[in-house]
Amino acid sequence: MGTSCQTRVGFVGVGAMGAPMARNLLRAGHTVIAFDLSADRLKAVASDGAEAASDAPDVVGRADVVLTSLRSSEAFADVAWESFVPNAREGQLFIDLGTTAAPDTRAIAAALAERGAALVDAPVSGGPGGAASGTLHIFVGGAPAAVERAMPILEILGGRVTHCGPSGAGQVVKGVNQLAMGLTIAAYLEAIAFAVRAGVAPETVGRAVGGEEEWRRQVEGIAQAIAAGNGSGLTVKFPELRYFLKEADEKGFPLPLTHALLEFCDRGEHRFLDNMNRPEPSFWHELSTRPKGS
Repeated sequence: MGTSCQTRVGFVGVGAMGAPMARNLLRAGHTVIAFDLSADRLKAVASDGAEAASDAPDVVGRADVVLTSLRSSEAFADVAWESFVPNAREGQLFIDLGTTAAPDTRAIAAALAERGAALVDAPVSGGPGGAASGTLHIFVGGAPAAVERAMPILEILGGRVTHCGPSGAGQVVKGVNQLAMGLTIAAYLEAIAFAVRAGVAPETVGRAVGGEEEWRRQVEGIAQAIAAGNGSGLTVKFPELRYFLKEADEKGFPLPLTHALLEFCDRGEHRFLDNMNRPEPSFWHELSTRPKGS
């Protein structure tokens, strides 16, 4: 059964990513019942036509489909266990648009299934710009019937929506997305730090190593960012690395580069906020200032 224009869609978490997605659902004709811990964020989406809910259980009670866009795996798990699982009803559909540890996704999906409800994990990539334009990449995990019900909503939010497999598979593929970005940026930062700490200016590295090949353009761009004083704000996806290691640990396989990156960064100071407003230690700052052996 697909969703229609009359679907009552709940939306928990209307921040930088959630708010533009909720607005796209409103423009598509859905009724949106929203909740956020920030009264200002809730007021903003209500001014665009969303109905304001008093809390997350209120959203569950009033909506046919409940979406979440929360800043961390821990935040989603807390809301799911405290508000979704106890209040879910037969036939209700929950869609998690955030990045969540796959073992937690599977456990919550199983608990919801016991109540006759379904969870689809559908983490997104593309940032606030992609959320506003409806061009996000969305990685979908869940039972085929639940995914089929979710697709009409997800296709409003994303330009590339892929069913990746059973529950948790969307989160695993989001891990591929994040690790491919984070580990690649970390490698380029370390390579440039090698030169800078050996006495070569980042501008020189960019001019010398840059070129038309994709990896050369990336090195040149990162070297230019460092030369401009912006290296400390380059993210290596630190806040999410533990989610992917949790899945690897549960399945019994190694992620040596991810583990090393987490361990190195974890000893550093929190230097900036990422695009989800989460504190992230600056990998560049640590590379460029930490003494050998520390």
